[in-house]
Parts: sequence; structure tokens; C-alpha cells
Amino acid sequence: MNALLPDPALPPLAAKAASLNASYRHHSATDVLVRALKDPEVGRLALVSSFGAESVVLLHLVSVIAPHTPVLFIDTQMLFPETLAYQRNLAARLALTDIRVIRADAGEVWRDDPDGTLHQFNTDACCTLRKTVPLERALRGFDGWITGRKRFQGTTRAAIEFFESEEEKRLKVNPLAHWGRDDLEDYIVNNRLPRHPLVARGYPSIGCAPCTSPVKPGEDPRAGRWRGSAKQECGIHFVGGKVVRGPLPHPDQADGLTATKETAA
Repeated sequence: MNALLPDPALPPLAAKAASLNASYRHHSATDVLVRALKDPEVGRLALVSSFGAESVVLLHLVSVIAPHTPVLFIDTQMLFPETLAYQRNLAARLALTDIRVIRADAGEVWRDDPDGTLHQFNTDACCTLRKTVPLERALRGFDGWITGRKRFQGTTRAAIEFFESEEEKRLKVNPLAHWGRDDLEDYIVNNRLPRHPLVARGYPSIGCAPCTSPVKPGEDPRAGRWRGSAKQECGIHFVGGKVVRGPLPHPDQADGLTATKETAA
């Protein structure tokens, strides 16, 4: 399918995202993902995955369509042990062949968070150190990235589209933007996919262990993230070209990264 002509009033990447959204407005997540991964116009993409509560759906779709897609997993070194084990097991089961574990530079962690308590008094700074800076550096070689964000996940995500421009630097692709909780459940059940072990213990959204708590019935699915604070996002996601929480550091400050490439067995 040919995309519509770009809007000359928009910056180039925003115009491309708008054109792609117009073309794929009524298409499925699979159609969007195939387009994103196969179309040279979109460019080189990586899937960024937290291997969290719902991550298995998008990981499985990618494993079927293009299993050699780079998968970036940010290990903040504060994740639940269950998440680390789930990541290893799921990568092997789905035969994802290019898992890249991204971590903050040890020297910067020692300088900014030597005792591991930064999250207790400045969650934005902790997320910037352990998530935003490493991811920004890891994405420099890509034209865009694929996320698992969905509209139902909260007010800050209620208007996301399939394609977004991220500050005119790269495209962000959200194939599951229009999926609901029932869609995810059906897909997991029909494809017999393993669930994150913490889901059964009341964690519908899973981040770092110190900043994630179980969610009570009727609460927003992300209510357990940074509970008791106004924080809703870790800072790696943008809406309408603006960071949701926490400033993205200048590229010159985003050098603190150690990345290892793991091949799934």
C-alpha cells in the first residue's frame, strides 16, 4: 500500500508518521508491524522490550515476522529476579537471535547512585541514569524503534498512534496501540504463550522492583508504578514530540552505556 502524500506543513519525520497513520488507520497490528519491519522507507528498526507483563505478545509477533530483529532489553540492575529469568527463558523459547542487554555505565552509576538509593528521593534522575541515557545511546544506530505501548494503559497513552515522530530524530512504531486487554489475553491464550510470573501475583505493569507494587482490582493498570507520586512514565517515551516525564539528556551526556549482545539458544 502506498502512503498518502506527506503534509508539507509538518516537519519531515512527523509528516511521514502522519502519512503512515493515514494509510494504516484501519489495519491490524500485524499489517503495521510487517510494514515497519519490511519497508525501506521506514528504515532500520529495533524492538525495545521490558519483558514485562504484556511483552510476550509483541515479542511473539516479531519472532514470527522477523526473528532476527534486534531486541533491546534495558537491565536497570534493579529489576525483579523474575523478570531477568523470564527474559532469558522467553528469548530462547521464541528463538529471538539478536537480544541486546543494555545497562548503564558502571562508572556513572557509581558517581550518581553509589548506594543504590537514588530512586528513593529522585525517581526521574534514577530513570534517566538507568533507562533513558542507555537507551538513547543504544538507539543511535537505528532509524526508529518498536514499542508495546497501548492506549488503554493510561491517560498519558490514550492518544498514541501507530507511528510517531520522536523529536524528528527517529520514528516510533506502536503496532499494538489500538489493542485492548481482551485482545492481549486472547492472543496469549490462543498462542499458548508463557506469562510473566508476577502477573499472577497482581502486577499488570512491571518495572523496577523498588518502584513497582501490586495493583488492586479496579485500579489503573499502571497504578503500581511509582505509587504515591505524580510520576507516570520513566522518560523513555514521548507523546507529541515531548517527553512525558523527565528530560532526555543531550546526546553528549548520553555516553554511559555498556551493551552486551546475547544469542538466544
